[in-house]
Amino acid sequence: MSDKPKIKVATAWLGGCSGCHMSFLDLDERLIELSKLVEFTASPITDVKEIPEVDVGIIEGAVCNEENEHVLRTMRSRCKVLVALGDCAITGNVPALRNPFILEEVMARGFVETESTQVGVVPDPTIVPRLLKRVRPIQEFVQVDVHIPGCPPNADTIWYALTELLAGRAPNWDERTLSYD
Repeated sequence: MSDKPKIKVATAWLGGCSGCHMSFLDLDERLIELSKLVEFTASPITDVKEIPEVDVGIIEGAVCNEENEHVLRTMRSRCKVLVALGDCAITGNVPALRNPFILEEVMARGFVETESTQVGVVPDPTIVPRLLKRVRPIQEFVQVDVHIPGCPPNADTIWYALTELLAGRAPNWDERTLSYD
């Protein structure tokens, strides 16, 4: 056992499907190896929501609402290295498909006009966070240090990026390291 302190890591999930965190869990037994090197301080996986000071912050998902923006800015202010995990965080991807539509029409369709609607009113922002006019990738709000592409990135891609970061290097993406299977 090393006396070297573990790298502190926090993760957060913004607007998206959670597929990137599921791919992270697909590291399987490599998670045990990773746990010897890092301490996960906050994550949707552990259900710890308060983000402490960490070495590495990993963000999945796009910025869709005011709460997403708050979580992102908090993570950026509390981490040394910020990682954008997956295409939603990097480009807006699927959540950004709502951008061409008028926000009020999106809210009406989602909360008033759906076939399963029973209440028929748009919820108050104290219940459902206020949507931003446009869904945007995280680098439009804060500085991002590392991008891990993919929808979702597979476990091998995540493992490569994390082991490079733990070795003090930035991942070098090229055709040989990116894998979408």
